[in-house]
Amino acid sequence: MSLSFPDAGAMLAARRLPHLNGLRAFEAAARGGGFAAAAKELNVSPAAISRLVHLLEERLGVTLFERAANRLLLTPAGQRFQAGLTPLFDQIAALAEGIVAATGARVLTVGAGPTFAIRWLIPRLAAFQQEAPDVEVRIATGGAAAPFAEEWSCGIRLGEGDWPGLVAEPLIAADLCPVCAPGVAAGLRSPADLKSVTLLRVAHAEDDWPRWMAAAGLEAPRRYGPVLAYYGQAQQAAADGVGVALGLRPYVDDDLRAGRLVAPFAITVPKGRWSLVYRERRAEEPAFAAFRRWILRAARGDGGPDAPPDPRLAP
Repeated sequence: MSLSFPDAGAMLAARRLPHLNGLRAFEAAARGGGFAAAAKELNVSPAAISRLVHLLEERLGVTLFERAANRLLLTPAGQRFQAGLTPLFDQIAALAEGIVAATGARVLTVGAGPTFAIRWLIPRLAAFQQEAPDVEVRIATGGAAAPFAEEWSCGIRLGEGDWPGLVAEPLIAADLCPVCAPGVAAGLRSPADLKSVTLLRVAHAEDDWPRWMAAAGLEAPRRYGPVLAYYGQAQQAAADGVGVALGLRPYVDDDLRAGRLVAPFAITVPKGRWSLVYRERRAEEPAFAAFRRWILRAARGDGGPDAPPDPRLAP
């Protein structure tokens, strides 16, 4: 008896699968409402998303989006295609998670902004590793506006707790206060003295200084100093004596404790809170459950829920 197998190339050709990158680009754009949202999710440019979708439309011979000025609408064919693709991608993600779980691997992927990861999470990871040495921690940083990725076990988000589809547990209050090097602080006796020093800004938080100045009863200054991309960069510039930055808790906490930075004034303004966010189906995963217990406890130690007021910012 002889056995014969169909040619693998013929099987693949018969299946005629569109390129996966094109499918991912289309599904993300359809779900997110545009090429820009898909670009953020997939970490590519909007032009790349547009090109991939166009190639997919050419391969299928079907128009999936109606393109008009400043808007992008799904065609009826696009609506049907997205309705089928999204659950399929969800099933693939769930299948991958199940395979990992079946191997007994304990992998934890935490999505966080780069400054939060560097200034708060990473310096404390050794304590978590002592509690859960068998958990492999992976940190994914994509900025504060990065969408919650499907492969993340959890994320750390700044805001008011309104994230559809995610459970949000408060960690630490995010408050703004001026911080600077000790030498600069020596010349600051009242908030009015800030008009004579360099004020450092963060590019994506242009309203921070006006908000703090209003709370201090001052007019917003007409001139500022350098603009930095992230809070961490502004904080480092302040520690180096370049000027005064608005420090965001918990980024500045360790530098305040160590004396690298000084908070010359007790006035603070709230900027929401840091929360641990995750999908409910992740709650029972052993790696995430261990991390959740640890980070909630660590946050209480840094002024989180039910913790006493932070004495460092008291008058």
